[in-house]
Amino acid sequence: MNIDLSGKTALVTGSTSGIGHAIAKGLAATGASVVVNGRTQAKVDAAAAGLAKAVAGAKVRGIAADVSTAAGCAALVAALPQVDILINNAGIFEPKGFLDIPDEDWSRFFDVNVMSGVRLARAYLPQMLKRNWGRIVFISSESALNIPQEMIHYGMTKTAQLAVSRGLAEMTRGTAVTVNSVLPGPTMSEGVETFVKDLAKQNGQSVEEAASQFVKQFRLTSLLQRFAGVEEIANMVVYISSKQASATNGAALRAEGGIVQTIG
Repeated sequence: MNIDLSGKTALVTGSTSGIGHAIAKGLAATGASVVVNGRTQAKVDAAAAGLAKAVAGAKVRGIAADVSTAAGCAALVAALPQVDILINNAGIFEPKGFLDIPDEDWSRFFDVNVMSGVRLARAYLPQMLKRNWGRIVFISSESALNIPQEMIHYGMTKTAQLAVSRGLAEMTRGTAVTVNSVLPGPTMSEGVETFVKDLAKQNGQSVEEAASQFVKQFRLTSLLQRFAGVEEIANMVVYISSKQASATNGAALRAEGGIVQTIG
């Protein structure tokens, strides 16, 4: 399959590192003009330069904006009025017991993980419908289906993304615009690697041992039995962003290594 997104503009939020950066790299390799986003100009510039170096002929630029706020989303849209492919990847996570999660954390997680995608979809979906082509992808999580007791606030936001995604897909009926979600499982991004390194230090283990123990203890139903690589998630996102994925709409696509025990 030859995925060619030449002539399309793709915005990937939270793409200075981790899954988002891998998605941006994958889309750049298909010929899309990729816009990297992060909160600081320095990180955005570094990420864009890295992609330009890694992908021959890449068309890439960076826009610094904090998409967790309405003002940040508005600034991003003002700097980038038209988008063909919107990847709502920006997100945060933090293991914390339910009784220790204050109100402000619930609001912060909802703003970053849910409202960023809501605001950007609200800005870009109408023009996609008008042009009769577009792709919106929400990067959710298997935690949307298996709410983790160690971070219920995170799981709540990931479930909310599925609801928003499916609802938006209903608005695309009869068009060539699609809205889907991708559900990664434990993935070895930079942020997760830091988390695993902390676990290893606390337990006197190697990083590999800590990662393996985490999967076996907290994601015991995993068929993959390891953390996924960021490229493995990006591959799914690049496909669902492609012209070839025209019949996939309103779906929650699992890339979680078989953690969720269902045939659906």
